[in-house]
Amino acid sequence: MSIVNLQEISDNLESSNSKDRLLALASLRQVDAEDAVPLIKKVLDDEVLPVRSMAVFALGVKKTEECYPILVKLLESDPDYGIRADAAGALGYLNDIRAFDALVRAFYEDTQWLVRFSAAVSLGNLGDIRAKQVLLAALRSGETVLQQAAISALGEIKAEDCVGDILDFAQSEDWLIRQRLAESLGNFNTEKSISALKYLAKDAHQQVAQAANYSLQKLGINS
Repeated sequence: MSIVNLQEISDNLESSNSKDRLLALASLRQVDAEDAVPLIKKVLDDEVLPVRSMAVFALGVKKTEECYPILVKLLESDPDYGIRADAAGALGYLNDIRAFDALVRAFYEDTQWLVRFSAAVSLGNLGDIRAKQVLLAALRSGETVLQQAAISALGEIKAEDCVGDILDFAQSEDWLIRQRLAESLGNFNTEKSISALKYLAKDAHQQVAQAANYSLQKLGINS
C-alpha cells in the first residue's frame, strides 16, 4: 500500500466522525501488520466503544511484538467488560501461547460471563492441553454459553479423556449445545465418540444432524 493511502487512513483515524474512524480501521485489512499496528494504537482509547472494540480485535489479527502486551493489559485492567472480552478473543486469534496464564486468570477471576466465555474460547484456540481443568470447570458451571464454549474448546485441545464429560450433553434440550457437541466429537476417533455422532446424526434439529454427519465424514466414518 502506498504511503499516500496510509496517510489517508491515519488522517481518517483522527476524524471527528466515528464512521470515518471505523472505515479507516476496516481498510487496515489490506495493510501489513508492521504498518497497521501503529495506526490501530491511535484509536485504542477512542471515546466510541465500537471503534475501540474494532481496534482491539484488529490487534489479534495484525500480529507484531507489540500486540501481546497491549492485549493482556486490556484483558486484565480495562474497566469495560466488553473490551476485556474483546481482548480475550483477540488473544485467541493472536495464538500466542504466552497468553495462556492471562486467559486462565480471566476465566476464574473476571465476574462477567462474556469475558469468561471469550477466555474459554481462546483457550481452545491455543490448543494447549493444560486448559483441560479450566474447561471442565466451564462445563460444570451451569451457564449455557460457558458450556458451549467448553464443549468446543475441549475438542480443539483434543482432551480425549474428557469425551465422557461432554457426552453428558448429548440429550441437552439446547440444540446449540448438541451442535457444539457434534462438532467437537469430530476431533476424537474413539468408539464412544463415533457412537455418539451416529446418534446425533439422527437429531431432529437439522443443524445438529448436519454437524454430526460432517464430523463423521471428517473421521472417515459412514453414518
